[in-house]
Amino acid sequence: MKAYVFPGQGAQFVGMGKDLYENNAEAHDLFEKANEILGFRITDIMFAGTDEELKQTRVTQPAIFLHSVILAKSLGEEFKPDMTAGHSLGEFCALVTAGALSFEDGLRLVSARAQAMQKACDLHPSTMAAIIALPDEKVEEICAAIDGTVVCANYNCPGQLVISGDVEAIDLACEAAKAAGAKRALKLNVSGAFHSPCMEPARAELAHAIDATEFKAPICPVYQNVDALPHTDPVEIKANLIAQLTAPVRWTQTVRNMVADGATEFVEIGPGKVLQGLVSKIEKSVSVSGMQ
Repeated sequence: MKAYVFPGQGAQFVGMGKDLYENNAEAHDLFEKANEILGFRITDIMFAGTDEELKQTRVTQPAIFLHSVILAKSLGEEFKPDMTAGHSLGEFCALVTAGALSFEDGLRLVSARAQAMQKACDLHPSTMAAIIALPDEKVEEICAAIDGTVVCANYNCPGQLVISGDVEAIDLACEAAKAAGAKRALKLNVSGAFHSPCMEPARAELAHAIDATEFKAPICPVYQNVDALPHTDPVEIKANLIAQLTAPVRWTQTVRNMVADGATEFVEIGPGKVLQGLVSKIEKSVSVSGMQ
């Protein structure tokens, strides 16, 4: 069985999607439609902007969404998923390509999400850090023992976990992780504490937008971040998507569940190759490839 997976924030690069725009008429029209919906020419930044411009959350999230979704659409009849999943932002791509959300509504929600997250970051100084080569249980134990807000945010693969929270609490957790034997405890260059309680204002704001948007039953199960389980019920999908902003991304568990349910081939669609690397570390027996 074939699983299509979609990357999240951090996979962007200048020039992403340019070939599609120039060489595929349908892709060209979708990019232009996106420029209209967003109210600015995101394609100019994607194709020829600076790294700094592309790194702005309000640009990054829609840019990755557009690249991934339009790339999937360019496959036409070849795109036949047995299941889909996306890492954080990538979950919106998984839902659109599986038919649970329209392209237009997906883009509007991603744009609303990016702006709400940026506002939450501005309200509350916070950050994230990668902890390398410690068992998940040990990192959870460290976070639980620290005063202040610090939680496990991304279960990326065995031995690679990202924590999220207040700057001071993150610093303390990094020190404790190193003392416990972590190979690395490295603060990330991000604007805030994604997938943590610090995102509560963004979650509340996005909930209104998601509630007002029509979702349909997808053509295949979509494995969602919050519980790593397959979903086809639009009501459940909405609730999980709202919860996602303050809940951890359970990527390790998601890939394992997809494999347990029959996935033998994983195809990453979108910028970068991050998910290909993670899937290979989580489950060595499956075939992994990508399109970007």
